[in-house]
This record gives sequence, structure tokens and C-alpha cells, in this order.
Amino acid sequence: MKWRKINRVLHRDFGFFFFGMTIIYAISGIALNHLHHWNPNYVIDSRTENIKIHIDRTDFSNDRALKILEQVNVKSTYKQYYFPSQDELKIFVNGGSVAIDLNTGEAYVETIRRRPFFRELNFLHYNNPRKLYTWFSDIFASSLMLIAITGLFIIKGKKGITGRGAWLTIVGILLPIVFLIGYL
Repeated sequence: MKWRKINRVLHRDFGFFFFGMTIIYAISGIALNHLHHWNPNYVIDSRTENIKIHIDRTDFSNDRALKILEQVNVKSTYKQYYFPSQDELKIFVNGGSVAIDLNTGEAYVETIRRRPFFRELNFLHYNNPRKLYTWFSDIFASSLMLIAITGLFIIKGKKGITGRGAWLTIVGILLPIVFLIGYL
């Protein structure tokens, strides 16, 4: 078998086999690149409400906390409350909290829930759930290098690595180096 045919077979078969992982890493990589715009793992909703219930620290109870949750329309399961300072009450629920300024009656309601799809992809991308998956990820990364190298030799002639492909490869190598120098 000629080396070009072996090259094409390796490129094709590894490309097909690792298609799913490539998509997972590409999507989660884009999501992780934009952490300053959003949280790809969780959806965090917040709003401000005004409380119309008088809160007295000395006789505050779980029942009063439940009434406040009802007033601010939080239906999550109540956990507990505490007073972090003289002027603030914090009520915890499953997946969020309500912080109340005792002087103004203003309540800051925050709920947190897992973001579907992206959370799972990110988990696979950077958490490596088990040792076996770590090995699989290492094989995937090595295979990406093999796919990149075999891809250089798929096309012959002036459009391949001895022609236009060489220039594109050089630019593709230099761009990350330019960014690295610019950011260091």
C-alpha cells in the first residue's frame, strides 16, 4: 500500500471516529472563551423586590421566612435563614437566595439553575470525569495532531503542501505566535 493511501485512510478514519469529540471540544471551547460574557454552566437570574413585612430580628422564625419567600414569589424549597449583619437578612432556598436590606425592605432575589447542554459539554472538556476518560482525551488530543499532519498531505501539487498549502500552513503557525508575543 502506498504511503499516500495510508495517509488518506488514517486521516479519514480518525476524522470519522473523533467527530463527536471534536464537536464537543469545539462548542465547549467557544463557550469557555466567552466566560466574561456569560456563565456556560449555570443560568443566574436576579431581580429586586420590595418587602411589605416588618422584620424583627428578635422574634424572626422559619414561618416568617416562608411568608417572605411567598411574597417575593420564590417557590424553591426553603433551607434556612441568618442575619449576616445588623441590617441584613439572608434566606437560602434550593438553587438560590434572598438577601433583604432591613432598613429599606429591598430584597435581592437570586436563582441559579444548571444550563442544559453546555454544562455537560464543559464537564467533558475540562473536568475529566474519570481516569479512563483522561486516557481517552489524551488519545483524542494525539489523534488531532495526527489528523492535522495527515491533512497536510491529502492534496498534491500547487494546491497542496508544496504550493498554496505551505503558505496557509505557515500563516496558521505564525498567527498563534504573534498573539502569544502580543499578550506576553
